[in-house]
Amino acid sequence: MKILRFVALASLATLAACQQGGKDAAKTADASDPSAEVVATVDGTNLTRGTFDFYVKAATGKAPADLTPEQRQDALDSLVRMQLIASQAQKDGLDKDHEIAAALTLSRLDVLQRALQQQYLKDKTPTEQELRAEYETQLAQMPRTEYHARHILVQTEETANQLLARLKKGEKFERVARESMDSSKDNGGDLGWFSPQSMVKPFSDAVMTLKKGETTAKPVQTQFGWHIIRLDDTREVQPPPFDAVQPQLGQVVLAKKFKGYSDELLKTAKVEKKL
Repeated sequence: MKILRFVALASLATLAACQQGGKDAAKTADASDPSAEVVATVDGTNLTRGTFDFYVKAATGKAPADLTPEQRQDALDSLVRMQLIASQAQKDGLDKDHEIAAALTLSRLDVLQRALQQQYLKDKTPTEQELRAEYETQLAQMPRTEYHARHILVQTEETANQLLARLKKGEKFERVARESMDSSKDNGGDLGWFSPQSMVKPFSDAVMTLKKGETTAKPVQTQFGWHIIRLDDTREVQPPPFDAVQPQLGQVVLAKKFKGYSDELLKTAKVEKKL
């Protein structure tokens, strides 16, 4: 998470360097606002206390006050260097490159979206009733059976049929699996335990039709190639207790609340799609 925030911060610093208003920020800033204090000026562009504090928190996870004087100075030097490099990038016209311009735009949108999300959800802590309702929803969608299977993956249907014929003559699956393209060939084609949702649909559909110990009667095609599948075992999945997943449920509930809010914004927005 810290890395993602740092990347977003770096993008914001670049955006600031690419905007003419940076040099005039001190003229319009509220002098009573501590975050508006100028901590450094780089070729006429002001870096404020607010920018520095945010940079330190994103880069280190700490407040500037928690750093030693030497660490704070190192952080400021790094921020100055970032501003200097971003300014040079602008002078070199890199901000006009279509990919860089798109990255800057998306970074700005992402930061603003996260800011609005935080503001909207700050007083919408999920209730016990909401959490339990979401728990029941998740249980209803949760796969109740897991499968333990082996497979052999080859490039053509013809090859798959040839290998399937060898299996029907009694050759061991694990031995034939050595000719698979998949890395599981080193373990006899063993895929371990998995839920149907974790596999591509043609594969999972085929697995769910098999009985324990049974092999597919004909090769199964997916985007990866042609599979021969043997089902070794099944087991029932025990759902986690409510208390164990309560934090995750809270995140899901909050995400749904914000999606509902954004859905309402879309209803009143004038959107014209060109694609």
